Amino acid sequence: MSWEVVIGLEIHVQLNTASKLFSGSKLSTGAEPNTQASLVDLGMPGTLPVVNREAVRKAALFGLAINADICRHSVFERKNYFYPDLPKGYQTTQLDKPVVGAGEVEISLENGAKKTVRIHHAHLEEDAGKSLHEDFHGMTGIDLNRAGTPLIEVVTEPDMSNAEEAVAFARKLHAIVTSIGICDGDMSQGNMRFDVNVSIRKPGDPLGTRTETKNLNSFRFMERAIKLEVERQIDVLEDGGSIVQETRLYNGDTHTARSMRSKEDANDYRYFPCPDLLPVEITDADLDALKAAMPELPDTRKSRFLADYQLSEYDADLLSGDLATAVFFEAATKAGGDAKLAANWVMGELAAKLNAEEKSIANSPVTAEQLGQLIARLKDGTISSKIAKQVFEACWAGEGDPDTVIEAKGLKQMSDSGELEKIVDDIIANNGPQVEDYRSSDDAKKKKKIGFFVGQAMKVTQGKANPQQLNQLLKEKLG
Repeated sequence: MSWEVVIGLEIHVQLNTASKLFSGSKLSTGAEPNTQASLVDLGMPGTLPVVNREAVRKAALFGLAINADICRHSVFERKNYFYPDLPKGYQTTQLDKPVVGAGEVEISLENGAKKTVRIHHAHLEEDAGKSLHEDFHGMTGIDLNRAGTPLIEVVTEPDMSNAEEAVAFARKLHAIVTSIGICDGDMSQGNMRFDVNVSIRKPGDPLGTRTETKNLNSFRFMERAIKLEVERQIDVLEDGGSIVQETRLYNGDTHTARSMRSKEDANDYRYFPCPDLLPVEITDADLDALKAAMPELPDTRKSRFLADYQLSEYDADLLSGDLATAVFFEAATKAGGDAKLAANWVMGELAAKLNAEEKSIANSPVTAEQLGQLIARLKDGTISSKIAKQVFEACWAGEGDPDTVIEAKGLKQMSDSGELEKIVDDIIANNGPQVEDYRSSDDAKKKKKIGFFVGQAMKVTQGKANPQQLNQLLKEKLG
C-alpha cells in the first residue's frame, strides 16, 4: 500500500538582541542559573513589559528576506498554560496579527530539483525558562535566565513530503537567519530548534492526523526523527489502528521516540490580547531602512560564487549555504589565489577534521589565512599534495603557519632536476624486470605500470619529489 507523507515545520529562532523581549535583562550563554532574570521576566505584580525595538526590527528583517508580508500593525497576546519554568503562567506571543505574514523559501534538492516551501507566518514571542533534571536527584531545577528571551517562531505550510525536503528547508532557513545576522544558529545551545509535524495519507485522501515531534536540535536528528515517525504511523495504520494527535519527543542518542502529551488546540490556551502592551506599528520608512541595510542573502551569495569563482553548482551551493563557511572560503581564496583549491580543501580535509572533532568552522585551529598560505605553497611548487596534508596536520596541531612548518620539518618539494634525474636512473638500474615489463606493454598499461616507479621515487625522497617533474623524467628515461 502506498502512502503520502505530509510535513510542516515550526522553527524557533532565538534573536541575538542584547536584552530580552520585554525587559532590560542581559542575554548571554553560560551565565550562572537565575542571574539574568528580572522582576519583569518573573511577572511580578506591579511590573510592566516594554517591547524591545531591536527584536521587532530583526523579525521584520527576516520577513523581508523571505519576501513575506509585513504586518504594519501587529499585536501581542497572552497564551495561557502552566509549566514550572513559565513563572507568569502565560507566554506573551502573537496569534491574530503577527509581525511576519505569508512568505516563501526556495530549496534545492540533491537531484537538482527546486521546490518552494510556503511560510504561513512568523510571530514574535518570549521564550520560557529551562527545567534541569540531570543534577537533581528526584527533583527538577529551574533556570529562568532564558525566560523572556526574544524569538520568532516560523510556521510553514505542510509543503514537504519527505525527510530530505524538510532538512533542505531547515538548512536554508539556518542560512538565511545567520546571513542576515538575527541569530547565531547554534543549535547545540537551543538557539534554533525545530518542531516537526508529520502525517500520512493515501494519495488523494484528506490530510491525516498529525503528530508533533518537538525540540529537534540538529539536521541529522530531524532526518532520523521524521523517518522513524513515518514508519511508526504506517505500522499503526496498516495494523488497523488510528493516529492520535499528540506531542512527541525524540532521543537522538537511542534513536527512539515517545509520547509526551496529547496535542492542545489554540482554544485550550485561552488566548487574549495582552493588556500591558500597545500594538506595534511598522512604517514605510522603517521598511525602507531595513531593505537598504539587508545583508547578502544565501541565493545572492551562491550566484556570486558561481560568477566570480567559476565553481560548480554543487560546490557553490555548499559553500554559500553557511555564512561562516562562506567567509572562511573567501578569505582562504584571497590568501591562496585559487578558488577551486580553496573549495576542495574547505569541503574536504578541513570539513573532515571539523566533523571528527565536533568543531565549528569558526573555531577551526587552522585559520583561513593559514589554509590560503598552504594553497599558495601548493601552487608555487614548494610542496606536493601529499606533503600538503602533512603540513595541514601540523598546523592543526598548533605547530605554526605552513611556511614555519615547511621550514622546520624540511618539507620543501625536491625540484632540482639533476638530483631527481640521479634518483630516477638508480631506480631504473635496480628494477630491470619491471623496466622490461613496462617497455613491452601498450600505452594503456604503461599508464598504470608507471605508478610503481613513481612510488619508488617518492619512497626515496620521502614524498618530496615534484610529481610533474618526476613523471616527465620517468617517461623520458623509460621510453
